[in-house]
Amino acid sequence: MSIDLETIMSMLLDNARKHGADAADAIVAGGVSEEVSVRLGKLESIERSEDRNIGLRVFVDGRNAIISTASIDAESIDELAARAVAMARLAPQDPYAGCADASLLATDIPDLDLMDRTIPSSDTLKDLAFRVEDAAQSVKGITNSEGGNASYGTSAVMLATTNGFSASYERSGYGISTVSLAEHDGKMERDYDYSSAVHFADLKSPEDIGQSAARRTLSRLDARKVKTGSFPVIYDQRVSSSISGHIASAINGASIARGTSFLKDSMGQQITNAAITMRDDPLRPRGAGSSGFDGEGLARRERVMIEHGILNGWFLDLASARQLGLEPTGNASRGTSSSPSPSTSNWIMDAGQLSRDELIANIDEGFLVTELIGSSVSLITGDYSRGASGFWIEKGQITYPVTEGTIAGNLKDMLMTITPANDLDFTRSNITPSLRIDGMTVAGG
Repeated sequence: MSIDLETIMSMLLDNARKHGADAADAIVAGGVSEEVSVRLGKLESIERSEDRNIGLRVFVDGRNAIISTASIDAESIDELAARAVAMARLAPQDPYAGCADASLLATDIPDLDLMDRTIPSSDTLKDLAFRVEDAAQSVKGITNSEGGNASYGTSAVMLATTNGFSASYERSGYGISTVSLAEHDGKMERDYDYSSAVHFADLKSPEDIGQSAARRTLSRLDARKVKTGSFPVIYDQRVSSSISGHIASAINGASIARGTSFLKDSMGQQITNAAITMRDDPLRPRGAGSSGFDGEGLARRERVMIEHGILNGWFLDLASARQLGLEPTGNASRGTSSSPSPSTSNWIMDAGQLSRDELIANIDEGFLVTELIGSSVSLITGDYSRGASGFWIEKGQITYPVTEGTIAGNLKDMLMTITPANDLDFTRSNITPSLRIDGMTVAGG
């Protein structure tokens, strides 16, 4: 981070104090990104963006307000601080908002290898985009393309508070993707594949991604309507993260404090099959969700949230922790225009012992879900219903593609029959293997 950002932070906090704030925190976030898109062998677009935004949160007599801007000159910063304090004086009392006690602040921030200094040129990105699309189009049966894409970006974040915290980090990200189409008997199908990574060298090859997208597309041709009944459902790795996401939302401290989670009374109880252990690991090197401090400057650490099915804790920021009478857990996330809220970092479900194919092997009839469509999920009751497509399983084998199906159940019951596979992908921030959930209601469209 440059000295300019440090100066901006000092100006924000000093001006907040000058205009009457009891305490304040400030965040500066900016970045550079470039994306190249091609389609059918022709360049479609090259887009580049650069931005920097600042956010200021002030506390006045038990009230608070947050305000953001992209203007970073001295006059604008002074006006920003004055407006924020004026807004806070008009806000309702909030007994739970405020800066952290100094003892909770991160002091030893690790280097998590989140920044790759490789800057691919526009020509390099264009080459990757052409290669990933060409690889898909070279597969027999592929008839069209929605294009190939390649991108990179870097971001920088600095957070400072009036109680003495000041730190920053930088992050890089790279990606390639393609969407291919195929047609048979007048019906068209599409599918995609992608690779993303914090470091350029960790990207999969565009040829592998393109050929995978093509195979996925071709496998969807001649889809049938799904059967209706109660069957085991296999969530493929590309959609299984949705289940982990529902679990994370249900143990989010803000939901617990509001009483709007079906797990609100489940601390210390078994909430999943004993095969399930889930960890939140913000300190994973090169992790897509890693950072050395949270959105309120608190130290971060790995936490085992669910251990052999037993719920061990909530995701907490300062406000939800105070409301629940608990210690914060360093899980606050925030942007420049929003207050902190609890969230996951690298949310990991430990791998099981069996492969996805082995989970399928003893299914007489079942549904392998590879795409989820729409959502009707209540985190208050756990009621679950989603549109789905994928493949039908018969006698342990994937047989034919299916479409226009619905899968339904209740998350409380679903989590008790969940079995994880062993196919983890650590390039994501939600790291969930393929999952088997027995006894779900499957309905045809």
